[in-house]
Amino acid sequence: MKKLNLFLVLCFWAVTSLQAQITEKPEYGKFAITNAKIYTVTNGIIEQGFILIDNGVITEVTAGVAKLPAGYKVINAQGKSVYPGFIDSGTLLGLREIEAVPVTNDQAEIGEFTPNMRAFTAINPASVNIPVTRVNGVTTVIAHPVNGTIAGKSTLINLFGYSPDSMAVVADAALQMEWPSSGKRGFWDQRDEKKIKEDFEKTLKNINDYWEKARFYNDMMSAYEANPKGKSKPDKNVEWDAMRPVFNGSLPVVIDVNRENDILEALKWIKEHKGIKFVLSSASEGWRVADKIAEAGVPCLVGPTLRTISRSYDNYQAPYQNAGKLHKAGVMVAIRTGETENTRNLNYNAGYAAAYGLGTEEALKAVTINPAKIFGADSKIGSLEKGKMANLMITNGDPFEPLTNIETVFINGYKIPMISRQTQLFEEYKDRDSTN
Repeated sequence: MKKLNLFLVLCFWAVTSLQAQITEKPEYGKFAITNAKIYTVTNGIIEQGFILIDNGVITEVTAGVAKLPAGYKVINAQGKSVYPGFIDSGTLLGLREIEAVPVTNDQAEIGEFTPNMRAFTAINPASVNIPVTRVNGVTTVIAHPVNGTIAGKSTLINLFGYSPDSMAVVADAALQMEWPSSGKRGFWDQRDEKKIKEDFEKTLKNINDYWEKARFYNDMMSAYEANPKGKSKPDKNVEWDAMRPVFNGSLPVVIDVNRENDILEALKWIKEHKGIKFVLSSASEGWRVADKIAEAGVPCLVGPTLRTISRSYDNYQAPYQNAGKLHKAGVMVAIRTGETENTRNLNYNAGYAAAYGLGTEEALKAVTINPAKIFGADSKIGSLEKGKMANLMITNGDPFEPLTNIETVFINGYKIPMISRQTQLFEEYKDRDSTN
């Protein structure tokens, strides 16, 4: 009976979700955005210029008045601003739908080491959380797995498409890893200092053992591939085979870590593994050791900025100032929300970072070109340049300000309907019959 009830609830949820997400079809073709103030990010600000979009690609970004070839649909952006689409560097978007309903959650795999788990294969393009996110100018996100020490591979996706393949910017963007805690996990943690130290050292040993076995496997396979003549091919190990791009330098490793001591331990471990790209994520106490992170040359995915302090005696501004202090020390910073349905608040996470020391220009980079560089996609997205994917937004002001309206969004050249569950509910209830 319980299974039947759950089935009926899920069916009802699916039907109502689909009804709530009925939208117009996106437009595709040739577009000319004219008379706009253009924030290119990489080539300064064009006070008045135009952008041409053709077949999903930006074909022109130029100052002055447009001389348009035939066939372009004109969008007059007089008095408006154009920005690249924003990129959130850490979310569960597309992987988790309703946290309390387990069958709608695909972000976690069973096991401590699952590098072969690919978030890309679990993305739900019809997620109810996607439209409400993209209408706020967030066009691209990292969706990452969680659970275990090595949780699997994250994926960099655009927020429009009918399949993971059509959404993927980088199908496998990074290997997701959680650093073990060397302190108490919270007020509920009853372990003494000796036990905490033992648990940390045991977990670190397990990481090192797994890492070395995977490295040996990569060396063995590489040696065979370089000279297979007269040799038997080694047996394939699915887990360790998934680690090979890490050792070959093509797949970065994102280490989720927060506390000061844990960050220092992670940096020490990173130093021992040459030739591998590492990135720190979350890093709530990164500001305490910003100089050490900068010295190591490791980028940081900071956030959420809109979080509470990690220690009761810290200044309430510490989370807001974190990104700015890291940048000032010389760390490349990108901003993440760590959210699902509230990924739409990426703009305001960046806005707080801008106001508390990062500055507007660097905050803009932290949600555009910086994450694009970190995840190897800066040739495709992250700025408004000729030849790049047409991911952009047209606004009536600063997108970091809550009162600004995001008026038009393009994703991969598609002009996205500015409709979401929230806008539909707003329209439904704003002029409701007074008798109801």
